[in-house]
Amino acid sequence: MRRDFCDGVGIARLLNATLVLPKFEAAAYWNESSGFADVFDVDYFIQHINGFVKVVKELPPDIASKEPFQVDCSKRKGQFDYIESVLPSLLEHRYISITPAMSQRRDRYPKYAKAALCQACYSALHLTRSLEKKASELLEAIPKPFLSLHLRFEPDMVAYSQCEYSGLSSTSMEAIEAARGDRKPWTGELARIWRKRGKCPLTPSETALILQALSVPTNTNIYLAAGDGLMEIEGLTSVYTNVYVKSALLSGEDFTSMHGNTKAALDYYVSINSDSYMATYFGNMDKMVAAMRAYKGLYKTLFLSRRAFAELTFQGLKGKELMQALWTAHKGDFIMGRGSALPDCFCEFKL
Repeated sequence: MRRDFCDGVGIARLLNATLVLPKFEAAAYWNESSGFADVFDVDYFIQHINGFVKVVKELPPDIASKEPFQVDCSKRKGQFDYIESVLPSLLEHRYISITPAMSQRRDRYPKYAKAALCQACYSALHLTRSLEKKASELLEAIPKPFLSLHLRFEPDMVAYSQCEYSGLSSTSMEAIEAARGDRKPWTGELARIWRKRGKCPLTPSETALILQALSVPTNTNIYLAAGDGLMEIEGLTSVYTNVYVKSALLSGEDFTSMHGNTKAALDYYVSINSDSYMATYFGNMDKMVAAMRAYKGLYKTLFLSRRAFAELTFQGLKGKELMQALWTAHKGDFIMGRGSALPDCFCEFKL
């Protein structure tokens, strides 16, 4: 949602449009009902985006009762896609709703639109005071120095990947099957090709193995930036014993009253302020965290390679040979302290 909102600011600037504060979609799976104002400081945002994009909290009365005209932006990428295809709908209907494409070519935006997008992402979007206070308390409670690890191995994540795993507990297998629905896993040679492409999430035990290959000490303080329902966590905690989770560091009342968006906001805050950050997947949060860390000059950021792990294990490597090969696969990024998202970051200037 943060990514889409930043894109929305850039698109509003491209179209010279007024931006209406968004309403988050409710997600029953994550017990989600929080809105924009529950996560972000609205007045701070409006004040600090002023001069880049006009923002209103609510629609004008003359169009407030109308449903917005839905515009499919799934194939829109660059400046002229929006001006030629989306602007006519805005001019005709006055009020449109868009979902920015995941394949945005933000690097092709004119400088004024880039500036608006960067201002939104890196300066104007602040957590609410109460949420930032809670996030600061959480950060303070984690023993220092520490590594923030974004580990993705929840049932819906595994089901979405269409990957099969052996050796999982019956509880995990049942949870995955319940989340699959019509999305069946690949089998046979297709499953092998899919895994070798790096499409399968790393398990906690695979993650622990890679961390050991990178010579990360087993007594390292690790903050687990992860959603509810993480499976097979014993595969990590049996090797790395100083693992901390927000549910244990926050009071029970604080944690149970929080929704998915606010929990994710805590993970984001801790991760951009951690001594180092590693991710087992290359998702939206990982891209946003890596970019913000680069912007702040914090370069100890690394994405663990699912593709390298699959390739090496398919080659039959084991033990010390596998550990050495995993170190070699990650060595360049590990020493440079960068992640593969960073070369595409164009927000290199302070605004």
